[in-house]
Amino acid sequence: MTPNNPDAASASLPASRTQRVIESHDLFRGENEILISHGGAIYRMKITRQGKLILNK
Repeated sequence: MTPNNPDAASASLPASRTQRVIESHDLFRGENEILISHGGAIYRMKITRQGKLILNK
């Protein structure tokens, strides 16, 4: 979701389906990089200098 368009994240979802939205600042807590464990593998999610997210295995 963006401040300019709060419905952007839900615009492509069917009306009967809801998705949980987690703000990136809640995940990163002031850091630029986090590790995510999924299916026995560790993934690295990083915020770039341009403010984009990159996910690597």
